[in-house]
Amino acid sequence: MKKKVFGKKLSRDVSARRDLIRSLIKGLVEHGLITTTKQKAKMVRNDIEKMVVSAKEGSISSRRRVFSFLGNDRKTTDKLFGVIAKEFKDRKSGFTRIVSLAERKGDLAQMVRFEWSQKMAEVEKEKAVSKKAEVEKKKVTKEKTQNKNK
Repeated sequence: MKKKVFGKKLSRDVSARRDLIRSLIKGLVEHGLITTTKQKAKMVRNDIEKMVVSAKEGSISSRRRVFSFLGNDRKTTDKLFGVIAKEFKDRKSGFTRIVSLAERKGDLAQMVRFEWSQKMAEVEKEKAVSKKAEVEKKKVTKEKTQNKNK
C-alpha cells in the first residue's frame, strides 16, 4: 500500500528536492523566466503561487515564512515582496505560466519555459541596464588593449 505518499520525488532525497525547488524559485524571481522540465515546473508552480499570495499580503509573518522557505535569501525575498507583489496586486491567482518547448535532445524530456504571466517592468529595466553595462565594459577593455598595443 502507498500510504502518506505525496508529491513527486524527481529521483532526489528530501534535502536535494528542497534545494532544487529553492533554486528554481530564485531563478524565476531573479530572471523572470527559466527553462526546465515540465515535471519540475509543475512541482514548483504551487510553491511560487503561495509565495506571491503571501507577498501580496505583506505582513511580517508572511515575509518571515517566505524568507525561511528561500533559505534566508534576502535579495530574492525583497524582490518578491517589492517588485512582484506590486505587479500582481490586481490578480488573485495565475501568476505563472508554463510554455511548452521542444523535447531535450539527450533524453527526450519535455522542456518548458516557466515564466510570469505578465511582463515585469522592473525586470525589463534591469536587463536593459545590465546590457548597457556589458557594452560599456567591452568598450573600456577594448580601449585598454588598444592603449597597451601602442
